Amino acid sequence: MKTIKLSHQMFSQSEFELYQDDNFSAKTFLYPSGVEGLRLTNQRGELVVLPFMGLIIWDAVFDGISLKMKDMFSQPLPGKGIADTYGCFQFTSGLLGNGTPAPEDDYQLHGEFPTSKMAHAYLTIGEDTLTIHADFEYVKGFGDHYLSEPSVIMRANSGLFDINLDVTNLSHAQAMPLQYMCHMNYAYAKNAHIEQNLPDEAFELRQTVPAHVHPTDAWLAYNDQLKASGELINDLTDEAHYDPEIVFFSRDLTQYTDEAEFRMHLDDSHNFLTKFKTEQFPIVTRWLLYNADQQVAAFALPGTSTPEGKAAATKAGTLIMLEPQAKRHFSVTTGLEK
Repeated sequence: MKTIKLSHQMFSQSEFELYQDDNFSAKTFLYPSGVEGLRLTNQRGELVVLPFMGLIIWDAVFDGISLKMKDMFSQPLPGKGIADTYGCFQFTSGLLGNGTPAPEDDYQLHGEFPTSKMAHAYLTIGEDTLTIHADFEYVKGFGDHYLSEPSVIMRANSGLFDINLDVTNLSHAQAMPLQYMCHMNYAYAKNAHIEQNLPDEAFELRQTVPAHVHPTDAWLAYNDQLKASGELINDLTDEAHYDPEIVFFSRDLTQYTDEAEFRMHLDDSHNFLTKFKTEQFPIVTRWLLYNADQQVAAFALPGTSTPEGKAAATKAGTLIMLEPQAKRHFSVTTGLEK
């Protein structure tokens, strides 16, 4: 196993090939915005990650197919929260509070973690894997104290990759709230078909309207229609009704399967895959949005709770309280399956 430690001095506006072998290459570069980028390539395609900014996966392209949503950002921008740079393929939503905060919540959209500055980042290269690791220590006087260790594993000759996260409560005295969603903003593909190893009845339409959603009469009528029918949208054939967003939440997935698998079929030859252990992620969210600026089919967002905020998770009994010195591990396999 080879290890390459990354430093800020390795990144400049000219791409620099940091590593190459028969299976992988790793190139460093700097966006005009000043954000550091790392291009990880295998025989099938590439991931562009931001090693010192939340270990965000900014872009993902395999077999010439972009996995990332259409967005308004030409590059990642530095900011205090994910709304300042909402153009990425994947980010870590949480960790002390996740999703859209309700009026009684006291944190920003999707929590404190997404754009946090990583203290360290490094690559490990195995026989057929290339992994980017990072870590971030959160600490507040009289508050919470945790270590977060995200990583992304790319495999030789594969369009699939693993998104991992380890969270350790470093406090010796108090439990910490923990909410996490692996937020993957997949591309919207017209006429795509979504399937899962779960019954449609495991999902229900979101019952609330968060502050960032501005409903129209047509959207409200469509929502009422969906509520009455109990339909789960599995076919992307009606994008005229997906602005504002349409969101579904699952019930507790552990009652249905140990490992959830979701596939979005683009055509007869290509599909996206997301799979995960339901013990780690008992809730999944489906988020659809289609307009001239943003087009996304987040067909499966694994989470420890719904993205309706910490107060909602507390009420639902899904907020994790991580005991002092305790650790949790999360892993999602996703990407272009074929």
